[in-house]
Amino acid sequence: MIPRWIRPAEEGIRFRRMKPSVLALLFLLIPAQSLLAQGGSAQRPLTIDDMFEIKRVGAPKVSPEGEWVAYTVSTSSLEPGKSGTQIWMVPSGGGEPIAMTADGYSASSPDWSPDGRYLSFTASRGDSAQTQVWVLDRRMGEGQELTKEKWGISGYEWSPDGSKILLTIRDPDPVDTLPTHKKPKVTPPWEIDRLQFKRDRVGYITGNRHTHLYVFDVATRTTTQITSGDYDAGSPAWSPDGTRVAFVANRTDNPDGNSNSDIWVVDANNTNKGADLIQVTTNPGSDSSPAWSPDGEWIAYTVLDEPDIIWYEVSDLAMARADGSGEVRVLSEGLDRNVSTPRFSSDGRYVFFGIEDSAENHVGRVDVRNGRVDRPIEGAFSARGFDLGPNDELFTLLARTDLPGEVFATGRNGELTQLTSVNEKFLETVGLGEVVNSTFSSADGTEIEGIFYLPPGYEEGMKYPTLLRIHGGPVSQYSLSFNFEAHLFAANGYVVVTTNPRGSSGYGQAFSYDLWADWGVRDYQDVMAGVDHAIERGWADPDRLGVGGWSYGGILTDHVITQTDRFKAAITGASEFLYVTNYGHDHYQLQWEKELGLPWENREAWERISPFNKVENITTPTLVMCGEKDWNVPVNNSEQIYQALKRMGRETELVVYPGQGHGLSLPYQVDRYERYLAWYGKYVKQTDAPADGEGGNR
Repeated sequence: MIPRWIRPAEEGIRFRRMKPSVLALLFLLIPAQSLLAQGGSAQRPLTIDDMFEIKRVGAPKVSPEGEWVAYTVSTSSLEPGKSGTQIWMVPSGGGEPIAMTADGYSASSPDWSPDGRYLSFTASRGDSAQTQVWVLDRRMGEGQELTKEKWGISGYEWSPDGSKILLTIRDPDPVDTLPTHKKPKVTPPWEIDRLQFKRDRVGYITGNRHTHLYVFDVATRTTTQITSGDYDAGSPAWSPDGTRVAFVANRTDNPDGNSNSDIWVVDANNTNKGADLIQVTTNPGSDSSPAWSPDGEWIAYTVLDEPDIIWYEVSDLAMARADGSGEVRVLSEGLDRNVSTPRFSSDGRYVFFGIEDSAENHVGRVDVRNGRVDRPIEGAFSARGFDLGPNDELFTLLARTDLPGEVFATGRNGELTQLTSVNEKFLETVGLGEVVNSTFSSADGTEIEGIFYLPPGYEEGMKYPTLLRIHGGPVSQYSLSFNFEAHLFAANGYVVVTTNPRGSSGYGQAFSYDLWADWGVRDYQDVMAGVDHAIERGWADPDRLGVGGWSYGGILTDHVITQTDRFKAAITGASEFLYVTNYGHDHYQLQWEKELGLPWENREAWERISPFNKVENITTPTLVMCGEKDWNVPVNNSEQIYQALKRMGRETELVVYPGQGHGLSLPYQVDRYERYLAWYGKYVKQTDAPADGEGGNR
């Protein structure tokens, strides 16, 4: 069976074979760790506290001569001052890593001066409370603060000759610029006149603050502003000769009313704050991530050219003449997969880029002469973030279902070599269950992919309590990377079903767009097919099922429990329930209008897909959760479903996290996991809540 969303390959594009259909009874079994540690001692189950044991590795940055690879290692803790990010470097050919910054403060965004002598990073330490650029001699010595910008910086990039640094700086809050004696003693009212007037974790958007680009002269320590106006400038990139800067900006008359962004070029030596600009792209959608060709004639970038279908569109890779002549070439024609972070090879013949594909993330390469695509890094893993050595050697951050992200290098023959082992000792102490990657048919015959987590020590023939966990987005996907939450549920005796239903992002535009204005229909059928597949395989106990998710995972959970009573428990986190009440309250005004129309003109579309209108069908015991200050998916939705269920006498509970937005801070993340296990333990296992890490009854 050929999935209906696969488009015919364009000439010059080589496609990777899609994963086998379940009809052929083929699936990928990803080996789990042995149940014994290398030292021979028994491994223990994963626990909630292990979220603080897992260290997060940042994307690699290769030194100019290619001898060293810098990366970050982040730790988290509930103890004040114990969370932080350190910068390390490791020999590019393998060897012992070296810590370049100390514990006690956070350093991020590592980069190298073009001569390779200095390792730079951003930090807020010393006398300045603002984030600045710091440098340290990689051979010896302490880090030195290089910039001293009054309002701090949010990004930087070395010029090709190392004489200048491009800084990204946000305008200060006008209140902060007032003398101390003139600052108001109480917060003044917010005066708002923008169409897009709020953002989650930002708050109400007032005033006229924007982000601009500045050039910092390393020798004189002076700063010159090179962009200005009522527009934000981002994703800057130096031209190879250091005379120009490409950047991304929405410079339309009403940036809040569209998703347009274009690539612009400004003279790096100008003193008129960027009054004279070259517009490189004119696409009505979003152009982003500019990267220069070695000769400075072309700029590669990612493009979304159908803004009316918002996030359902698949991005393409393109290149345009840097002189603004309008000549554009699309490089990924026919690929039908999201692409990211383009980067030219050293000779300009290829463009490397990230590819999101069928629960995997690869690094691709396209020949700019003929459009032929190959994938130097591909496989059953997630490779996110890459850098190139001086001879186009590839270094990437790679994760598997049994391995949190680590830095890997590719050799001449394409083999992958692991350079870092940040979590090795921790992984030796815990036993993870098997993970099965499989495909199966939905109700209408569409092929769906799922990743299934089995409990450690799984016994063939035993049926386990099973949880359907639904990803957010909706245009996102579960990938073959380390899923702490799924492993935690498995460690507590559950089979965990994670599927990529219609709307997911790794399967082409038609597959994603299938969700358009029709939420909770085919995506519902797809996730239920995943549950049925787990039952058919003999893993899942059909009488002990639970469902849940956060954000769109919560939204689809609401749809699930209004359409079936098969689940013994549901957890709906940060979900939407009566959609029309979100208009003007969340930060998605543009997206709502594109997909459903104005609510006073097309109210039927809003009501048709709102789970609120089927709330009387819900009989599943439901835990409802949200952040108090979530303006992505506001708390009023959670209050509505809770109020309705409580009014009808259903089993329910509402948990609101004080001061939290769409994402939760660490203490509340721990609380959320504890409540997950308690709720599912009570209603799915039908026992008292298990101890954290305790295996489930079968």
